[in-house]
Amino acid sequence: MQFRIWAIIAFTLISGTPLFSQDTYPKITAYTSVLHPLITINHKEAVPNFRDYYLVIFPSGINIWKNSKMAFSVEFAPSIKVEKGMSKMSNFLFHPGILIALGKGFTFAGRAAFETSGRYGFTPVFGKTVIKKKKHGFYVATPFPVRFGNDQPASFTAGLQLGISF
Repeated sequence: MQFRIWAIIAFTLISGTPLFSQDTYPKITAYTSVLHPLITINHKEAVPNFRDYYLVIFPSGINIWKNSKMAFSVEFAPSIKVEKGMSKMSNFLFHPGILIALGKGFTFAGRAAFETSGRYGFTPVFGKTVIKKKKHGFYVATPFPVRFGNDQPASFTAGLQLGISF
């Protein structure tokens, strides 16, 4: 009897079939993505990402869906900046928030933002699942970070995010 249980568990793990369905709530999902800030605007100037440097951000996170409409989400996002032929990790962002499913694959995320650069603020994000498979999906999002602090002027950024959720 015990051998059968272990055999079923082993087969299930090897075959990739989940032991428990995630169609009940709370439901846990995750994602990883690539974010390209396009332009950052403050009261002094508008700085495009690709002019003097290239900044790329790699957001990854976990979503805990309370029901089919609302979730708590926590995101972690390291940034890499390439400037004058040199690249370095330039920042790390802790990004907790809420997700609201708007229907037809659209989602709104409202996030608080805390950066190791000393900046803080909030980020509204509008996303759309463009390809939905049984175990994963691909999405496109447009984040609009608003940042303050660290003796810098308040700024507004527009970006393009491409990701996979699972």
